[in-house]
Amino acid sequence: MNSDQQTTVALITGGTSGIGRTTAKALAGLGIHVIVAGRQVERGEQTAIEIRANGGKADFIEADLKDEASARSLARRAVELGGGSIDILINNAGIGSFGPTDASTEAQFDLVFGVNTKVPYFLVAELAPLMAERGKGAIVNVSTMVSDLGTSFFSLYGASKAALNLLTKSWAAEYGPRGVRVNAVSPGPTRTEGASQMGEFLDQLAAQAPAGRVASPDEIAAAIVFLATDRSSFIHGAIIPVDGGRTAV
Repeated sequence: MNSDQQTTVALITGGTSGIGRTTAKALAGLGIHVIVAGRQVERGEQTAIEIRANGGKADFIEADLKDEASARSLARRAVELGGGSIDILINNAGIGSFGPTDASTEAQFDLVFGVNTKVPYFLVAELAPLMAERGKGAIVNVSTMVSDLGTSFFSLYGASKAALNLLTKSWAAEYGPRGVRVNAVSPGPTRTEGASQMGEFLDQLAAQAPAGRVASPDEIAAAIVFLATDRSSFIHGAIIPVDGGRTAV
């Protein structure tokens, strides 16, 4: 998305495992310089090493994302590593929350909304204006199907991602006229390291959808890559469900 003389640079939060890691590798395979951000240093460095071993360009930034300061710090460090610009932002980092509303604490509420809503907000606040100055950029937010469903025990997690869905549309209206496309992918149950703690419930949840199965990270990453690249050049403010049809029935 830069000029022909420059490499496109993508920042991917939560890029050390699962959907984020798979997306990083897929984008790197297209010749994009990927900057992977996450808390796990060993996994992050290994991700970058594997991408480089396959001929791609990658860097890792250790980042414990939880608030405005951490988001803005990551954005500025990424811009430096990216040679002065970030062309693609993938807001993938997230924290799950499963349980009854009356068992939730304020600290848990603040943590979930901090990671899932506040951090993307301030990453966009930092990076979208720079994209707009250059007249081109793409932002993809990773949401969840439970942001569109009234699902027991997912009230906190679903609400944090529902806010992200609205922000996706608001940012599309705000930055789209200046060349920055903002969209979201809304995954269904996906077989990742983080989802393993759900055990059999993951399969039970997936069984309710027409597809009747759990997704692989590659299937979600394919949609993210589509929205992050010029293949989707006329798509603005969309929230694309990649949930096996669950929210369609």
